[in-house]
Amino acid sequence: MIELGLLCVRALKFDGKKMDYIRDYPEPRTDEVLIKVRMAGICGTDLEILQGYMSYQGVLGHEFVGTVIKSKNKDLIGKRVVGEINVGCEKCDSCKAGMQRHCPNRTVLGILNRDGAFAEYLSLPEKNIHVIPDSISDEQAVFVEPVAAAFEIKEQVLLKPDWKVAIVGDGRLAQLIVSVLKTVCIDITCFGKHKRKLDRLEKLEVKTKIGVSHREYHNFDLVVEATGSNSGFLDTMKLVRPRGYVILKSTIVSRENLDLTPAVVNEITLVGSRCGPFRPAIEAIATGTIPVNDLVEEIYPLEKFKEAFENAMESNTLKILLKP
Repeated sequence: MIELGLLCVRALKFDGKKMDYIRDYPEPRTDEVLIKVRMAGICGTDLEILQGYMSYQGVLGHEFVGTVIKSKNKDLIGKRVVGEINVGCEKCDSCKAGMQRHCPNRTVLGILNRDGAFAEYLSLPEKNIHVIPDSISDEQAVFVEPVAAAFEIKEQVLLKPDWKVAIVGDGRLAQLIVSVLKTVCIDITCFGKHKRKLDRLEKLEVKTKIGVSHREYHNFDLVVEATGSNSGFLDTMKLVRPRGYVILKSTIVSRENLDLTPAVVNEITLVGSRCGPFRPAIEAIATGTIPVNDLVEEIYPLEKFKEAFENAMESNTLKILLKP
């Protein structure tokens, strides 16, 4: 049994400029479920935080699987779990309406005022916890959070099977979005820049193209932007048809102004999309509906975080995991 107050927590601490490996980081909150992190994933948001997104300082990481070490609910102890990352105040109108992710006073795991998963331990309220079935491996479980984010698109837009759909981007999140949308839509094209990543999608029987040509302009009912770049947004606006739908799935750190005139002229419906439902994501991974095994490139211990992040930043890399 681990006694709180005696934990010597190893963690990766980001001070706003650089990340360091700390051997004696302060232990997590004692009034929440205490989780020993088994594995955590590096995602695009983590890389953007290193560039100044959210002005965050602390322990990064929000994609994780862990084992419950301490909980008021004894049935949770020893269980493998994943966790929803937004923690609301439970007092405001958003929280009362069940929209904790939009609580103005929320904390967000590894992103906003709450230490994340690149550490030996983390804590979350019990309501944020989801138990993982034995049929899902640790490597697969790390993908629950981003797969849930992809499922959010189905919550926000009533997809039609005959729609022509475009995904702009071929990275970690884009790959998962393609798999989720394939459960409804047949005609999907992914526009990317990296042949190795696009080759994986072709094996899933998805059409792929490198770059956007004039022939594709205004030709898609739904376009999902998943590049996190100004150029990706501009390509997205070129691809969507008048009165079509654009899903903005990635955060763009750039300080350059984005021209939204085409959205007005073509009466485009813009939908911001962030976190999503965990239960459908867990079921989809457990049943193999959403394949994730071949997305993992390499697993590093915390001590080798510099190598891990350098690898994650490579344009051809998919998913890098950290194992505390």
